[in-house]
Amino acid sequence: MSKKFYFFTLFLWLAAVIPVFAQEKADTTYTFRFVPQKDMFYVPLDGNDRELARLLECVHRNKDIILGGSLPLYVDGYSNSLDSEKENLRMAAIRSNRVKSELIVRGGIKEECFITRNHASDGDFVIVRLTVPAPEASIVESKAEEERLAAERAEQERKAAEERRKAEEARRAAEKAEADRLTKEQVAKQTEQPQEITATPLESQSSTHYHFALRANLLRWATLTPDLGLEWRISPSWGIAVNGSWTSWTWQDNNRRYALWEVAPEVRYYMGKEKRGYLGAMFKAGQFNYKLSGTGRQGDLMGGGITGGYQLRLSDALSLDFNVAVGCLHADYEKYEVIDGVRVRAGKETKNWWGPVNAGVTLVWKLF
Repeated sequence: MSKKFYFFTLFLWLAAVIPVFAQEKADTTYTFRFVPQKDMFYVPLDGNDRELARLLECVHRNKDIILGGSLPLYVDGYSNSLDSEKENLRMAAIRSNRVKSELIVRGGIKEECFITRNHASDGDFVIVRLTVPAPEASIVESKAEEERLAAERAEQERKAAEERRKAEEARRAAEKAEADRLTKEQVAKQTEQPQEITATPLESQSSTHYHFALRANLLRWATLTPDLGLEWRISPSWGIAVNGSWTSWTWQDNNRRYALWEVAPEVRYYMGKEKRGYLGAMFKAGQFNYKLSGTGRQGDLMGGGITGGYQLRLSDALSLDFNVAVGCLHADYEKYEVIDGVRVRAGKETKNWWGPVNAGVTLVWKLF
């Protein structure tokens, strides 16, 4: 009687346990390899054909529950062989779509059957995972299946780690090669630089690149007319200059007179590689009092014109500026005579002069 009770109890236990194992679910994983930086799904590559055949067999076997929505296919795309995270995510998404297209065409399932995630890490592959009902089997068979799946996952993880290691070694080798190339280029440039400096004539070095310079028109000084000015180089091609002159001389008991003052601003555009020659526009205004003969002339002048010139380098700080201006001068003046030391007005005139209105041989001293 006790033996019958024992076998009856064992039978009830097995009846309760076996359905539980039959309802357990096992994760089935399929891995598809891709060529780094490529999105094409090469079926013969690295066992992809075997994985695809296994996956299609599983899909056909569980097609009804897959289409019914109770058995989704989890698709994870991976890429880490491109330069940025955005590019890797885009590549992973394309690879996932390639694998899904194969399953849709060959397995007869739909896009709604997939749950897709993409990752910019780990390697260049796509993993498809299904959680399918385990077949009815004994406890020993279920355990063997679990061990087989665990071994497969371990092998896949080992391969993924190996791929990551190889990709990291390739990246470091590429970075080292790029660093060596840049170092060689820098050494080559440093080696060539002294030769270029030695081969460059002193005259070819630009000496007109300055910000402020002091100017003195030597032709004015030769006529005992002090002349000074400044030039501001806004850029290597553009400059603003202004010169001013003043003098006052009398002799023969004030019977002879030479006096004037002038201000002449100018805008210049420097041309050529060395920025030595230039064209510009000038304006001139001032007053004069000349009496070099019996009749004197005293009045105002105003005018302007087009200027042109060239700067000749003398040293690092000094240059000679040869310039001439052509345009028009307008003068309003009174004529006078001196009688017994008193100026007597002798009339009034207005004249316009067309032609050269300014000339100079100007010493330029670069301040900075």
